[in-house]
Formats: sequence, structure tokens, C-alpha cells
Amino acid sequence: MLSHVSVGVTDLDRAVAFYDAALGALGYVRVFTGPRSAGWGTRDGTEPFAVKLQARPPTAGPGAHLAFAAPSPEAVDRFHAEALRQGAVDDGLPGLRPDFGATYYAAFLFDPDGNRLEAVHQ
Repeated sequence: MLSHVSVGVTDLDRAVAFYDAALGALGYVRVFTGPRSAGWGTRDGTEPFAVKLQARPPTAGPGAHLAFAAPSPEAVDRFHAEALRQGAVDDGLPGLRPDFGATYYAAFLFDPDGNRLEAVHQ
């Protein structure tokens, strides 16, 4: 249904370092870097996620969050750990979420600009 998603950031260099580490833990790679944006995706060059430099701090909508697919529970753990090292704020430690499904393993956090993120393996 969706072609791609982008979020606003106030510091592109910080965002690139953050998402290189966090999304790299999930096996995603940066597929482009421009003067005001950067994008990540799969090694085949698809770019489903990007950050865009904003002149003022972005605000996320109530309840909005992005969930990134993880290839394993261990990748969820790495995502969470790398994101915290890059300045994320924890919003839910890695673990099973039986309310979402018997095999739903996820971690939640806020990136340095306040965007709510999740990594999930099912």
C-alpha cells in the first residue's frame, strides 16, 4: 500500500548516524544521501524510509509510530541497543508482546527527534 515513509529531523548528520546504526542492526542499508535528506532500504536499492531536514523541530502525531521489520529477535535486540547508544529514548524493552500475537517480539523507542519507532519480528 505505501511506497515510502519519511520523517522530519533537525540535524541531518545526527539522524544519518542514528539510522545507520539502528537500521543497520536490522540489515538495512543507506541507499542515498542528499544535502537535505537520506534514505534507507534493502540492498537492491529500494528506499522505503527517509529522513528530511526541517527548519523547525518536527512533531509526531498522537499515537503515530513506524515499525521496522526485523529478521530475528536478536536483530530487534541489536536495533534497540544501537539506537540507545545513538541517543534514543527507550519506550519498551525488547521482548515478546503476547497481546499483539504469540510470536510478536518487539522493542519501542523514540529517536533523537522524538519520532516513535519499533523493531518487530513475528
